Amino acid sequence: MSTTNRNKPFSMIREFQLADWFTLANAVCGTGALFSMLTYLQSGDVTHVYFASGMVLAAFIFDVLDGRIARWRQKHSIMGRELDSLADVISFGVAPAVIAYGCGMQGLYDRIILTGFVACGVSRLARYNVTADELSGESGKVKFFEGTPIPTSLLLVLVLCVAAYQDALRDSLWFGHVLFGGFTLHPLVLLFALSGSLMVSRIRFPKF
Repeated sequence: MSTTNRNKPFSMIREFQLADWFTLANAVCGTGALFSMLTYLQSGDVTHVYFASGMVLAAFIFDVLDGRIARWRQKHSIMGRELDSLADVISFGVAPAVIAYGCGMQGLYDRIILTGFVACGVSRLARYNVTADELSGESGKVKFFEGTPIPTSLLLVLVLCVAAYQDALRDSLWFGHVLFGGFTLHPLVLLFALSGSLMVSRIRFPKF
């Protein structure tokens, strides 16, 4: 086998910028949060809810750092932007939804809303990717977001972490539950509906 063929599997890795490794760390943390919640569902040990929340917080830190490093090194790429979006879907879309499900939002209406929340997050990221150049204008820097950025879902995770600390999970979830047509809705899940709606809104938020 030639040297060129042997090196093909590593060619993409060599194209990664320093910021891209922090983006991958974001995705790894989000995946870790998912595994922690699966373990909680199996064991019932609330410690894993804390682990999952901590992993989303770590993902947020890596998400902030990858942008700062990219600006510091003045190296941006289309691949890096797409990679960032994919990582954010895992860490700030799917992971918070699974944490909410694990904490007790498991009714039919809950699942519909949580699925809608993830769909809103994906749509928000897709819209940003296709409009980033337009929003940046002549300066080349995006000055504002349309809709809340998906990492703001960290606030929802922190709410659930506090609920876990107060032992307000599953049957003891804050605000209880209501039945509509024989199916369950936990009012707390409406925070996810609100978050998803804000993400796909046209409200402008300054980018700091």
